Parts: sequence; structure tokens; C-alpha cells
Amino acid sequence: MLKALCAALSAAVSLHAWSASDAPQLPCEGAAPSPAYAAPGAGPAVDTWSGIEWQAPACLGWPATRYRFVTATAGRIEAASDEELRRRLGAISATKGLRYWSVSENALRTLVNDAAALSGPGGTRRADFAAEEIRTGALLHFVEEDNRSSEPVTYRMRVLEATRDRIVVETENATPIKSFVTLFPPETLRAAYFMTRIDARTWGLYAISAATVRASGLVSVGRESYANRAKALFAHFAGKPL
Repeated sequence: MLKALCAALSAAVSLHAWSASDAPQLPCEGAAPSPAYAAPGAGPAVDTWSGIEWQAPACLGWPATRYRFVTATAGRIEAASDEELRRRLGAISATKGLRYWSVSENALRTLVNDAAALSGPGGTRRADFAAEEIRTGALLHFVEEDNRSSEPVTYRMRVLEATRDRIVVETENATPIKSFVTLFPPETLRAAYFMTRIDARTWGLYAISAATVRASGLVSVGRESYANRAKALFAHFAGKPL
């Protein structure tokens, strides 16, 4: 039953080439996100674009460039305070053991083998970031080793906003991501998480990840796999890990 459910979720991911009228819409400056937040109680909506020439809105600040793929995930988080969401973002070590649906193996597999907060770029491991460290303007670093990388990867995390009603963070790889060959040179795998309060109990979570044109062409092959990884991270931040 679980395998059938996960396979159905994978099949529901929309994979398509880019057109000028079809691009991610981030929840910035009052804009409605695309894909839209999933209905209450439903799993997140997921959309993936390939070969996209895209200018992210000013709220994110990514430069206009060509992306090998962009994956966007949109859904809801229930019954969480802004402090709890900041705690989840800072709890780097909690992603260790996170599972996702592997397309190649047709089974649930561990996504993150190891993860830890760092004292700085190239710094030593430290305890997870506290909620109060997830504040506007903060620049944090963490290390992660996933199931496909051949060595640990250091990431930068910038906190763009952190208020009672909205939290926005972005990440990018500070060191190469390798799987025997370099798939992502530094600063070529980007992600951002927009957490926007909908009402007193509910938040909208819009997550976007993207591979720039400087990433290896090999990364374009596994778009569905990256979509499943994005869903696993979404579930983690929503407090509903697989």
C-alpha cells in the first residue's frame, strides 16, 4: 500500500519544458503562488520545469539565468508557531535519516546520511541553530551528506525574512556536489523556502529548488528524483516526514 501511494505521488509530478507563459510564481508582494498551495489536508502540489530562462522576483534576488531544472512544491503547515518553524529550519541534524521515494529503486530510501550545523564557513560542527538564530540577515552554514553524494557538502543558508507572519530562507552549495564526478559546482544548486501565515493556525509553505546552467548536464536526467527529494524536505519542514 505504501509503495503504491508513493508511486502515485511520483506519477502526479508535472514534468514539462518551459514556455514564457509557464513559469514558477513565488508568493512575493501579494502574488498568488504557482503551483498554488494544496487544499487543507492534501499532500503538496509539485511542479517541475526544464530548460527554463527565468528571472526570480526581487524578493528572492536570484539573477536572471538559464536553469537546467526548477522544482516548486506548495502546501500547508498546520498548527505551528513562527518560533516552531524557525526551530525546524535550524534543526539541521534532524534531517539525518530523512527518507524519500527513490524512482530508480522503486522504494523508500534514506535521503540524508549525515547533517550538522557549522560554526562558520569551513568551521567545526556545532549544535543545531536555535530558533532565535533564524533571524533576518543571518548567514549560516551547515554540512550535509546525502545518499548520492560521494563526500560531505557545505551549504550556505541566508535568512531573508523572519517575522511573526513570514519566514524566507535560501540555501546554496558552497562546495561541489560530487557523485564520482562533479554534478554541481559551487553555487549551482539553489533552494528557497517561503513560509507565509495564512491564518492563526495555518501557514503556506512554498519551496523551490533549481540547478543553474553551470551544473552538469547529467542532473537534467533525474528531474523526477529531485522532485521526490523536494517533497521529502517539504514533509520534514511541515512536520510530517515520510
